[in-house]
Amino acid sequence: MKGLFKSKPRTPVEMVQHLHELLVFVLGNTETREKKRAEKIGELDKLLLDIRTVLFGDGQIEPNTEACAQVTKEFFQKDTFRLLINCLPSLDSGARQNATHVIANLQRQRVNSKVIASEYLENNLDIMDILVPGYEDSDIAWTYGAILRECIRHQNVARYVLESDHMKKFFGYLQNPNFDIASDVQATFKELLTRHKSTVAEFLSANYDWFFREYNSQLLQSESYITRRHAVKLLGDMLLDRSNSAVMVRYVTSLDHMRIMMNLLRDSNKTIKLDTFHVFKLFVANHNKPPEIISVLVTNRSKLLRFFGEFNIDKEDEQFEADKSQIIKEIATLQPTDRPCQDLDSF
Repeated sequence: MKGLFKSKPRTPVEMVQHLHELLVFVLGNTETREKKRAEKIGELDKLLLDIRTVLFGDGQIEPNTEACAQVTKEFFQKDTFRLLINCLPSLDSGARQNATHVIANLQRQRVNSKVIASEYLENNLDIMDILVPGYEDSDIAWTYGAILRECIRHQNVARYVLESDHMKKFFGYLQNPNFDIASDVQATFKELLTRHKSTVAEFLSANYDWFFREYNSQLLQSESYITRRHAVKLLGDMLLDRSNSAVMVRYVTSLDHMRIMMNLLRDSNKTIKLDTFHVFKLFVANHNKPPEIISVLVTNRSKLLRFFGEFNIDKEDEQFEADKSQIIKEIATLQPTDRPCQDLDSF
């Protein structure tokens, strides 16, 4: 008889309301007997998959725009987003994956032409104080990292993270001995420093001294070649971005910075060498080189010319060859200054 009276499928709004109830139960009933708690988490897992299907479709039927709007509106109205973030450590990997997909989709959903996720996060920025430290927990790091990257798609959220004390912690997170976690942190770090051009330019200008001090010592001079490789590539992306032109001009007037680049040019990794080349050329191309930089370039002229004369990449690249020729020409024609010369052991 039970099969004759199947329950009516939940509407999109009812799905989110029930999700909210389950999340409240799981978070608030840690002392509940294990069987009951497991049942509720199992129900939660299935419900997350159902909501994911509403938002993405099932492979045969496209998602319904109105249903997606209803899910999105209800999700953010009742603070279900925060509850789900807090509950993620209690879920299994499959449920976490579904939750991550749901959250990623909700970041892009529009309700009456408005991305309400952005407005919600503007008023709940402290959620980032849960997500960022998630990198300290290897069990939840990947899930929180993926969600964090979705959240910082919104400029107001990215600004909050950039201006918070969390930014200084990233330098430690990037050196996590777990390769997968370190790679995830790197993806988030790059997103923070490249997506929102004007916000990044403001951050780098306002935090120039401490940021590049940490960047140089902990990343560019790291013992890990993977850390160095990512760091020099990202540095090039930042300095060559027009939005950061003022930062670039300041960076390439520093002899200490150039010393680091000259050392990295000698790295055994070809990728690091090439990415360093694209940063080093900015020092050489600078028309307002400080006397101390000219002095080092002139003193090491023969070594540098020999190095670049033999410096090649595996594939033909006209732009690379043009840049290399310009560097060689610039170094060859530099006139010495009156300052004492400094010879770098690395060259």
